[in-house]
Amino acid sequence: MINSYASSDDAAVAIAGARAGADVVRNMYGQRLNRIDKGAGDFATAADVEAEKAILGVIRAARPDDAVLGEEGGQQGAADAVRQWLVDPLCGTLNYAVGNMLVAVNVALRDGAAAVADPFSGEVFFTDGESAWVRHDGADDALLAPTPATRLVDVNLDPPFPSAAGFRAVDLLAHPEFVERFRPRVVSTTLALAWVAAGKRAAYVTDGGDFSRSVHFAAGIALCQAAGCVVTGIDGAPIGAAGCGLVVAADDETHGLLMSMMHSRN
Repeated sequence: MINSYASSDDAAVAIAGARAGADVVRNMYGQRLNRIDKGAGDFATAADVEAEKAILGVIRAARPDDAVLGEEGGQQGAADAVRQWLVDPLCGTLNYAVGNMLVAVNVALRDGAAAVADPFSGEVFFTDGESAWVRHDGADDALLAPTPATRLVDVNLDPPFPSAAGFRAVDLLAHPEFVERFRPRVVSTTLALAWVAAGKRAAYVTDGGDFSRSVHFAAGIALCQAAGCVVTGIDGAPIGAAGCGLVVAADDETHGLLMSMMHSRN
């Protein structure tokens, strides 16, 4: 069955990989899983490892010459390869390990197609690099349509905080104008980015470094850019090698409001 992907386009490969990983994550949910310590409070589980194996099986069958950077397996193939897949088999391991279903499976071709699968809703958000869609078993694909209507803003409060001297997410939540205009949610998973692209969230904010080629964020960023969201660093500059954190908003107005709050003093 995996061999049938060999003639597929990159978006189909990304979708198939994300679904394969999501199947593993869903099937292993609720089991007692040993933790694989990564240091600094981070860890993986057997579900992370097995989901990545399933995703790699799809990619290798369809694109045997492509390089892969996996969250668990690291670099396979040349790091400077023209075609490199970025794989995060279980984004939200902390949630998953305690029985919280807010997780995602991320598969992205660098600067190309990408897919984010929600193992529990059955939704797969995907892009061919130009447009962004959501697919659910038994339903037609629907074009993603960002909107600020929900007024819900996901804010990542997990460390590290490299911009703490000038910006702290917790201060944004306490900003009077934020309280007046938005309602906060805290979700430490790329699922939050897919929700911005799909109109389920108005925006997402996190501190950090360059996320443009991160296995954790590449798929979500690709979705949001293809869907027409406003995507910048917390300094308002385009994301890239010199990037600083991430602000993704459904529209220019929401982005502008958040930027003004982030860089003003309460």
